[in-house]
Amino acid sequence: MNKHLVYVGIGSNIEQEKHIRIAVQSLQESFGINCLLQVSPVYKTSAVGFEGDDFYNLVARFHTLFSPLDVEEKLKEIEHNNGRQRNQNKYSSRNLDIDLLMYDQDILHSDKISIPRDEIEKYAFVLSPLADLAPNLKHPETNRSIQEMWAEFKNRNPAETITKIEFKW
Repeated sequence: MNKHLVYVGIGSNIEQEKHIRIAVQSLQESFGINCLLQVSPVYKTSAVGFEGDDFYNLVARFHTLFSPLDVEEKLKEIEHNNGRQRNQNKYSSRNLDIDLLMYDQDILHSDKISIPRDEIEKYAFVLSPLADLAPNLKHPETNRSIQEMWAEFKNRNPAETITKIEFKW
């Protein structure tokens, strides 16, 4: 069986430090000690689309034997176990949000899942930590490196600010 390389985005704006720690620990527990979990630096960003506390965001990378749909199910389970309500408005505060960003170099768009996730190209809070973790990774649809995409993003959106923070694990 082949191990698959997965990237997930993690965010929280309710008790951010607590929920970021829980998310990373839960990923390790859900995908196993041999998943080789690595995380980017943590960034603080303003809430997008609504008034709310700042978000803490990061990207995690790990290996898994699970299929994309099984990974997605595990991520939803972690969110649910930490109080995430699925009936919330998309633009609202949340204690934990974990999104499957990439799965190997697969391209899969259906009513159940979308890989690579379009937020990679839309938001600094996804693209910047992804560039920290995997600058040479190629985006399967654009065929450009994440570092190239981040450099272009910063040039197009100079006013959008995110701040790398010192996170105490």
